[in-house]
Amino acid sequence: MNAILLPILIPLALIIVLLFTKSQKAGALIGIVGSLLLLTTSVYLFAEVRNQELLVLQVGGWKAPFGISLVIDYLAAIMLLVSAFIFLAISIYAHGFVREANYGPRFYIFFFSLAMGVNGAFTTGDVFNLYVWFEVMLLSSFVLITMGNKKEQLEGGIKYLALNLIGSMLFLAGLGLLYGKTGTLNMAHLAQILQDDQENLLMNTSAMLFFVAFGIKAGLFPLFFWLPASYHTPNITVTSLFAGLLTKVGVYALFRFFTMFFVQDALFWHNLLLIVAGFTMVIGGMAASTHYETRRILSYHIISQIGYMIMGLGIFTPLAIAGAIFFTIHNMIAKTNTFLVAGLISKLKGTFYLKDIGGLIKEQPLLAILFIVPSFALAGIPPISGFFAKFILIKAGFEAEQYIITTVAILTSLLTLYSMIKIWNEAFLKKQPETSHSLPRAKLSFSGLLPSILLGLASIAMGIFASEVFEITYDAAKQIIDPQVYIEKVLMSQK
Repeated sequence: MNAILLPILIPLALIIVLLFTKSQKAGALIGIVGSLLLLTTSVYLFAEVRNQELLVLQVGGWKAPFGISLVIDYLAAIMLLVSAFIFLAISIYAHGFVREANYGPRFYIFFFSLAMGVNGAFTTGDVFNLYVWFEVMLLSSFVLITMGNKKEQLEGGIKYLALNLIGSMLFLAGLGLLYGKTGTLNMAHLAQILQDDQENLLMNTSAMLFFVAFGIKAGLFPLFFWLPASYHTPNITVTSLFAGLLTKVGVYALFRFFTMFFVQDALFWHNLLLIVAGFTMVIGGMAASTHYETRRILSYHIISQIGYMIMGLGIFTPLAIAGAIFFTIHNMIAKTNTFLVAGLISKLKGTFYLKDIGGLIKEQPLLAILFIVPSFALAGIPPISGFFAKFILIKAGFEAEQYIITTVAILTSLLTLYSMIKIWNEAFLKKQPETSHSLPRAKLSFSGLLPSILLGLASIAMGIFASEVFEITYDAAKQIIDPQVYIEKVLMSQK
């Protein structure tokens, strides 16, 4: 099915067009239209997966495991759809913020380069090609972080690049060991070979390298230090884009690897995942509560929320993994939205520092509502998406008798609520400080507000239709825990 190529080919075609585009307006238009096209394609592919369970394309007609396999199952289809929605929201938001920064069309070149890397990572059925797409993402994101050439951007970009290159080297080393042990890098073929393999020592060595590599990409404890050191430095449009997507690709890779073929030493890995998840939640939540710069607070919350996703993987029941996937979707939407609102606050007040902000609930009541929705979602307040995501995970934790990690998850929600209340009190409820240098005449454009409105409505809709969303995520969880259908369709596919 050649449509599987579209999430990769569409960004590639748009990059070529943008190379010959000099106008900022033309670049912005291409960004929005291209993102709409990606979203339309993702909706179509998602509908096809719901009908067929799995979509497979053997590039060049080479049979698996010898050729390059592109595979879209429930998990990949979900991630493609949510990512495309975020790309659309950011493309609209960027119309105002990128224009002010005078980045020109080159922003959209690397915007779609990042989209191509993200979509490639979600659709590949081959471990080596996953490595390639991770490198495309890394180079694209490094350029976006440093775009503007400010000193703090260069410092943040170097830290980001250095630590992620270490992750890439570990990925490559794990890949080599995996190939040496099995003679293949096709994911379906690996799953077929390793599902009954009890030779744990060498596989655990390879698995540990992948775990550290993906842990760096995902921002897990204690490998997350690159994230708060870099995410507050670029234009808020770039930070918002990264917040919803980059770490989630690392989480996706952990889901994929530790359900399909690293299943030999389940007790060790599940316990390790739960321990790491607990520390990731707590450390991220505690660090966020100490800061007064909105981007830093929200950056540490990215880390904290990753812990919930890994908690579901560590519990490793269909309910827990369904909850983790539900939580990932919710977090991608809500976390992106909080950064978008932070950018709007900064545009009005000229700063991200909460001590210099105040009075927004009277000045901008719509902005107050737009902040409340994603912040309540992240804190797990009903009836918004985050409540149901956490409820599923907590229910799964109690059913699996994992009481410690479940208690940690509940307590961490209080830390999240505290941080959101702190932003609310400082930015919206308290009076504007007289000594601050605000920009009271700044106006919020429709293109600035619309993305937050769309994402906020998506969070509310996920709460209202939680049972329908859960049904989809549960199907995805069952499919990745039992990869037999994946193995059969990929290895038997001729085209």
